[in-house]
Amino acid sequence: MAPILGRDFPDFEHAAALIGYGSDVLGYDDEMSQDHEWGPRVLVFGYDLARAEEIGDRLAHELPRAFAGFPTHFGPTDDPGNARIAAIDDGPVAHRVAVLDLGAYLRNRMGADPRDRFSAVDWLTTPTQRLLELTSGEVFADPRGDLARVRETLAWYPHDVWLYAMAGHWQRIAEYEHFVGRTGFRGDDLGSRLISASVARDLMRLGFLQARRYPPYAKWLGTAYTSLDLPERTALESAVRAGDWREREAALVSAAEELGRRHNDLGITDAVDPSARPFWGRPFSVVSADRFVAALRQAIVDPAVAAIDHSVGAIDALSDDSPFLETPRLWSSVRALYDRA
Repeated sequence: MAPILGRDFPDFEHAAALIGYGSDVLGYDDEMSQDHEWGPRVLVFGYDLARAEEIGDRLAHELPRAFAGFPTHFGPTDDPGNARIAAIDDGPVAHRVAVLDLGAYLRNRMGADPRDRFSAVDWLTTPTQRLLELTSGEVFADPRGDLARVRETLAWYPHDVWLYAMAGHWQRIAEYEHFVGRTGFRGDDLGSRLISASVARDLMRLGFLQARRYPPYAKWLGTAYTSLDLPERTALESAVRAGDWREREAALVSAAEELGRRHNDLGITDAVDPSARPFWGRPFSVVSADRFVAALRQAIVDPAVAAIDHSVGAIDALSDDSPFLETPRLWSSVRALYDRA
């Protein structure tokens, strides 16, 4: 692509990257990924898009029909709206070189351009998957450094937003940790298993946050979590495999205690005793996760975050519904939860 642009459009200043959607951006693609919207592609962010249509047409006629052994042409599949790479002998290439305006792209993907301003509310209403997509992948050209600035801004949460996001997952754990035993005690093994899996998911997401890593969405959560190689992983695997609620509870408590110790090692709040204790004197063991919530909330000093009068956490603690988390205009519907101005 670059030689064609340099030859035919020498004044077209642009950045180029592979960011945004796609398992290949995160490095999780495999052979199965090739069945739709996978293949040689790039996003080109131009500073003057007056000739964008002409550039796209020129690339269609002059791009090589294969790159690195893969076709550059995307043909239709049996699934309407999706395409996959397909070899062609002649004719223009239906390529995946998108010529875009960076600001418009960011507003479409995030609802805001972080080069302008990115408030605490913006952080809390942007899903971690979207933050991960924009800070992963490869940048091929960035003459003005705009992509670098975006990725530097989004590299990780501001400190107090980070504390609040962790408090949200501890809060979810606090609400459910005793239900693993309570449902099992009543003979509701299915209910106990479901609650155990829910608590395990929040402990996993909390593990990402403690490691200062954005968790991906559900499809890649386990894959990415495994790569963190955190010590509580074995206990979480035991919890979701356990055939008895007592085993389930013990495994989850072991994992939560490990996360509690790591919380203290971070030195971000006053120390919290991570050891388990009975729940209201009942025969159920918990870490009383609400104590970590309180410690995190007390450590927050940013007025915009401290003013939030609840601990429901960031948007990913509210919902894992993909259509919701993929649609920026829907995120605005929860801004009022955090904007106390």
